[in-house]
Parts: sequence; C-alpha cells; structure tokens
Amino acid sequence: MKRTWLLFSQAVTVLVAAYFVVATLQPSWLQRGATLSGAGIALIEAPPSNAAPPAPGSFSVAARKAAPAVVSINTSKAAVRNPRSNDPWFQFFFGDQDNQPQAGLGSGVIISPDGYILTNNHVVEGADEIAVTLTDSRHARARVIGTDPETDLAILKVELDKLPVIALGNSDELAVGDHVLAIGNPFGVGQTVTSGIVSALGRSQLGINTFENFIQTDAAINPGNSGGALVDVYGNLQGINTAIYSRSGGSMGIGFAIPVSTAKMVLDGIVKDGQVTRGWIGVEPSELSPELAETFGVKATEGVIVTGVLQGGPGAQAGMRPGDVILRVGDKAITSVPALLSTVAALKPGAPANFQVLRGERTLNLGVTPGLRPKPPRALLQR
Repeated sequence: MKRTWLLFSQAVTVLVAAYFVVATLQPSWLQRGATLSGAGIALIEAPPSNAAPPAPGSFSVAARKAAPAVVSINTSKAAVRNPRSNDPWFQFFFGDQDNQPQAGLGSGVIISPDGYILTNNHVVEGADEIAVTLTDSRHARARVIGTDPETDLAILKVELDKLPVIALGNSDELAVGDHVLAIGNPFGVGQTVTSGIVSALGRSQLGINTFENFIQTDAAINPGNSGGALVDVYGNLQGINTAIYSRSGGSMGIGFAIPVSTAKMVLDGIVKDGQVTRGWIGVEPSELSPELAETFGVKATEGVIVTGVLQGGPGAQAGMRPGDVILRVGDKAITSVPALLSTVAALKPGAPANFQVLRGERTLNLGVTPGLRPKPPRALLQR
C-alpha cells in the first residue's frame, strides 16, 4: 500500500511540474480548442455549428465574444522632405513645406494567443511605426511578419500576454442572406459594431486585388474599418473587412471582406516560408467571347481562352498554344479568368497538374508543371 501511494504521489508531482513548464513556455497549448496550423501557429477553430441561432433582434453574445480580439491600428510614416526645401528660392516661390509625419488608421484581428494579428496590407504599407490598441486599453508596438499585396493581407505580431483570440469560422459554409457583424474602428471614433447580411459571395473582377473572392455585405464598413472582423452570429471570424464601394467616402451598403479561408492560407505561407507560394503557368487568359472564339476558330461556349503564351514558360513547355480554351484544371471546371487565376495559384510549383483544353474541335489533356508565380511590378499593386 505504501509503495502504491508513493508511485501515485510521484506521478502527480511529475504531471503538475509538466503543466507549469507548458504554462510558462507554451501557454497557447493550453488554450481551449486550440489547434496548430500548417505553419505551427496556435489557432482556435470554431466547431461545426449545429447550435440554434441567437434570439432574433440581438447579436450581443456574438459581439461580446468577438469584439475583444479586434484591435485598433495606428500607423505613422515619416514625411518625404523635398531635397530643395532649404533652398531660399524654393522657399520664396513655394513657402515653407510642412513636413509633418503621415498618420494612418485601421483595424486588425488577433487570431492567435502567440500574438499574430491579421489586417490589410494597405493599412500598414510603408509605415515606419505601427501601434496596436486593445479594447482593454493596452498598447503595444507591432512588427510586420509579412505582407501579401496580391490579396491585400498583412500579418503583424505583438508581444503581450493573455491576449483575447477570435475563433476562426468556415467561410466556405457562408450563404447569401446569413447575418453578419462588422467590427472595427471607423473614422477613429472607437470600436463599433454594425450588422447586416451576406449580400453576395465570390465577388471578383472589382479591380481591388489580383486575387479576388470577396464576401459582399451591407453591414456598414467605413474608413478605419479596414482590417477589422466580419463575424457570424456566433462570433466566429468569417472575413477581414477590406474595401467599400462608395461615392461619398462613407458606407453605401456595399462592403467587401476577404474570406477567412484565404487569410489562413496567406498566414501559413508567410509564417512558414516568408511569402505566399503560388503556382504560375505563363499564359495570358481572356474571358471567352463569340468574337474571340471566331477569331481563333473554336466552338467552345464555356471556359477561358488563352490569347498569349510566354515563350519558355510552363504552359508553352507543356504544349499550350494561343487559341486553346482551358476547360478544367484537375477536377475543377474553369468558368472565368478569376477562377483560373485562383485555381492555378493554388497549385504547388513543380507538381504536374492536368489541364483539359479545347483546341479547335479536339479536347486535349496537357500535363503542365507550374512554376513559382513571379512578384508583380509594384505599380500594379498600388491601391
């Protein structure tokens, strides 16, 4: 009996010691429901939702759950001084130039107890200093882990303890008509929650980003909301608010958010590899029109037509030609240029993929080995 008690007490001592070590060195491991992403980041994934929706007319539970993880971001950028500003003649004609630092305002979302924050690239682009303010009034300097201008996302990190973390939802399960809340700091007035519905899904060809697959909502989004959270009625993150359509500068009921599924992919790519790795095949695609079909002599009614092929590129090496109509990539049907760009970008560089194309009246299967998508010229990424 004495030996059994001794073994029991030793086992308890070892477990308690292990708990304190983990709590000290890796507290994120003890977060309830925490999982590790592909890059080893502790995230809280929302469980499949089979619970009843909240009572009609109130989303206070969702707001209380999500709001603490939404932060305000203030940026500053040193003024660009004219090299001739000290020239007396320059001052005579143009006066003293006001070289005040440029300030910016946005929002962000804490997605990991390790201090990772999701926001928009245009919120922090070019900033010399980035300050983050939590809802509990704590302040911290943030550093940029990485950015992805092609989706307008950026990853920041702060060194603070006991951070509130938002649960990540499944944006692929959103449906038009679902209630959503937009949380951010519009115009710098302080954290604000607005409500609306999902107005549309898969919005693209807006000319905002290279890769567009936006959630459209009529929840009020205004300047300062950029980088904030779009959450469902359970308080789970569904998107990162990024842009509005407006003629006045304020909300007109058409706002756009980047789905959390895209944000997770960008997060893992930046943290693991330092950049988002995307596939590229070196072709110029165009929407299929009767005029292009007649010009190239094809009888397709769907798909994306190739109007140019880069010499020596992956597509050319696989035998792709101008006039080919891409019908499928792998098991995915291609119906538009944005769909083709997103599908090819998701391919792993160096791993062969099957492209089904229509050439004249013949259907061909081409094995294309994608390359690494080159970075676009900076001028194309300016917002």
